[in-house]
Amino acid sequence: MNEAVKVEHLTKIYNHSIKAVDDISFYLKEGEAFGFLGPNGAGKTTTIKMLTTLISKTSGQAYVYGNEISSNSIAIRKLIGYTAQDIEVDEDLTGRENMILSSRLYHLSAAKARQRGNELFEILGLTEAADRSAGTYSGGMRKRLDIATALVHDPKIIFLDEPTTGLDPQSRFALWDYIKGLNQKGTTIFLTTQYMEEADNLCERLAIIDNGKIVAEGTPEHLKEEIGGDTITLEIKDSSNSGVTSRDNAVKTLTGLPNIKDIKVLDNNRLSLNAANGSYIIPEIVSLLQEQNIVLGRLEFANSSLDDVFLKYTGHELRVEEQKKKSNVMHHGRKRRS
Repeated sequence: MNEAVKVEHLTKIYNHSIKAVDDISFYLKEGEAFGFLGPNGAGKTTTIKMLTTLISKTSGQAYVYGNEISSNSIAIRKLIGYTAQDIEVDEDLTGRENMILSSRLYHLSAAKARQRGNELFEILGLTEAADRSAGTYSGGMRKRLDIATALVHDPKIIFLDEPTTGLDPQSRFALWDYIKGLNQKGTTIFLTTQYMEEADNLCERLAIIDNGKIVAEGTPEHLKEEIGGDTITLEIKDSSNSGVTSRDNAVKTLTGLPNIKDIKVLDNNRLSLNAANGSYIIPEIVSLLQEQNIVLGRLEFANSSLDDVFLKYTGHELRVEEQKKKSNVMHHGRKRRS
């Protein structure tokens, strides 16, 4: 197995006390699409910035194609592409001019820059818009152009930090197809995301990261198989105390019931049950709650998903918080309009 990335006990501490990344270890195989799934502040961006040599580590080791991140930053930067959460293209330039600018930064010849630009415009669906100002592009098109500029030097691996955050659903789904296409053509991909569906669709393997720690790792299918069973979500009604009293009674009533593997409290009036053959025991659950005069407001049933995996390993739900777009971002010495 050829390893594109190897990380051992990597840690990043800010201000001598804040552990943004806490002793994580993982690997990324050449040619695969690997992802970090976690909420804002989990340590995803900090990890990528260390691997791309943008910030220093505190301790541990990390290698990109055999190059240690602290001692071989120049070699690593020649091998990688990187796109940040914010789109960093110059909107005063055309798509093609943005590509030429990036090509010059990587010291490509004019002929090679044209050839590579045309290839990437075709792959990323930007050929017809190549000679239009990037300021006229949609958000999804600007993100694709951003990715194209990061691929102009034909890197072995590209790091995509939350590539679809801030995009509308249609643009998000379209970008998924382009990312899959890049991977199918041999580009190794390391992406971070806070979207369950995105991780499930794009990643051959993923690591769930929370509070700076990796809490689970594997293929989406394997992680879901580990959970097993189905998920039953109950909403308990209790007008006197926001559901808390009835909720606690419901937990006591259902604890120990055959086929229920786990019960988690989601909030004041909601419970999540992990159950084998969940659809068959729903009538028994409803009957037991009625016997205890516990009123159900709502019941939902679903097969295991990455939401359930995240809940099991972290103890809380993953709530997506869209990043606010920053205005007046500087790129290559020029101001970008927001």
